[in-house]
Amino acid sequence: MGIHPTAVVDPRARIAPGCVIDPYTVIGPDVVVGEECHIGPHAVIDGWTRLGSRNRVCPFTTIGYPPQDVTYKGEETRVVVGDDNVIRENVTIHRGTARGRGVTTVGNGNLIMAYAHIAHDCLLGDSIVMANVSLAGHVRIDDHASLGGAVVVHQFVRIGTHAFIGGKTGIGKDVPPYMLAAGDRAKLYGPNLVGLRRQNFPSQVIGALKKCYKILFRRELPFEEAVRRVREEVEPLPEVETLLDFLQNSKRGITR
Repeated sequence: MGIHPTAVVDPRARIAPGCVIDPYTVIGPDVVVGEECHIGPHAVIDGWTRLGSRNRVCPFTTIGYPPQDVTYKGEETRVVVGDDNVIRENVTIHRGTARGRGVTTVGNGNLIMAYAHIAHDCLLGDSIVMANVSLAGHVRIDDHASLGGAVVVHQFVRIGTHAFIGGKTGIGKDVPPYMLAAGDRAKLYGPNLVGLRRQNFPSQVIGALKKCYKILFRRELPFEEAVRRVREEVEPLPEVETLLDFLQNSKRGITR
């Protein structure tokens, strides 16, 4: 328990009570680690990095290193990680950039599996499951999204809440909430039915999202006309409004 004698922890780092820091881990001077975190062996946490409580960081993970961005000149940018995350072996999470958000953010209760890369200025919500995924800079992933193995996400892409991305998928445009995307170049294949059922979404909501998908993505209607049809033909549930709001505010363009 506590800090292993072979760990190199800068005396200026702030380590909360109840933390376990395993052998040969390195923690830099500006790092803050919350209560009851377990930092595995050979991990490196550096830069202006803040971890919340009860996080598990596995061996050979690197958090808070400088971004892979040619414009970065050593500015005081940050990584902020919430509570109850599991960050598996060899994950890399880089801090933000001055021309971006200035901070890379990971929310609460996420499972980030081995070899995943979270680049500068990314914003991850809560309860996300990611396999060995590569996120470019400025990516946003909303709550409860799931990303399969070997997924690659282009910079500035947003992935909506409860979306599911199949393995070996390249994401170049935004993926709407509640939808399933897959393929070498991502295509939509309908609502994420398995995920929605596992999360106990009512059949009423699932049925409404099926109707939305058909109107928005199958009828080949102009966008404004499709939105109008959804508002006329689909019950105005909160999930429907979330979907329409996502589509209307997309800056990258929508995966279809």
